[in-house]
Amino acid sequence: MSFYKEIQNNQRKTYILLVFFSLIVILLGAVIGMLFIGSYLVGMIIAFIIAILYSFFAFQSGDSMILGSARAKELKKEDDPYLFNLVEGLAISAQIPKPKIYLINEESMNAFATGKDPKHASIAVTSGLRKRMNRLELEGVISHEMSHIKNYDIRVMMLVTVLLGVVVLLSDIIFRSFIWAPRSGRSESKGQGALIFLAIAIALAILAPIVAQLMRLAISRKREYLADATGTKLTHYPKGLADALEKIKNDHDVTVDTANKATAHLYIENPLREKKGFMAKLFSTHPDINDRIKKLRLM
Repeated sequence: MSFYKEIQNNQRKTYILLVFFSLIVILLGAVIGMLFIGSYLVGMIIAFIIAILYSFFAFQSGDSMILGSARAKELKKEDDPYLFNLVEGLAISAQIPKPKIYLINEESMNAFATGKDPKHASIAVTSGLRKRMNRLELEGVISHEMSHIKNYDIRVMMLVTVLLGVVVLLSDIIFRSFIWAPRSGRSESKGQGALIFLAIAIALAILAPIVAQLMRLAISRKREYLADATGTKLTHYPKGLADALEKIKNDHDVTVDTANKATAHLYIENPLREKKGFMAKLFSTHPDINDRIKKLRLM
């Protein structure tokens, strides 16, 4: 599939995501409205307004929030001329504006790209990755992140990150309402109808974040494979990225301290890899790194 078709697909996914998350937010708003106001319609209207405002906010400053949460510091050319020249060269090859460059003071090796479009994009690398990658490995990592920018993955990922946060927040409000407000309006009416409503409220509060999370993870895993492949088109050297992923896999420090569950899918490899067990694998933000390395070495 061509880059242009990928861009169109991601633009379409952006609107689908907006609709999907807005519907979840509206449903959660209806429940909150019944719990606190006694009117599901008022709750839906308030939640719809929240969804619109947060969607707008995501486009305007979602990347700033993500970079801020990662404690990333913007670099000037005099801070790291070599990295600037490398990013600039790959941006020219990808035919997109040069993204801003950020450094995360973190020994773990990792990197991510964020922004709303190629004209407003940023690439962040950890200090550990910058210090321990050689030229070809660093080029492989940057080309991977540059592909996320060129294919508009950054827009999809940013929206998912911000809107998932809204869903989790509203679900948390519902849960806390059962702790903080045991005598609220929900308990004034008794009988089968009230029990059904309570069951729906609890089920929605539990399932909404899970469904939203699964959608985010499915998109994230697919886009990582694509970025690996398209990134090698920029360098014509898949071994560079394969070697970089090998180094990241074998790193003694696999956790990025400033990363969290909401932003983990942005990174080139899962920054929370110390978590083990079946559930950690089921909700993995990335495809298996060994499989990615194998595919790259076969190119």
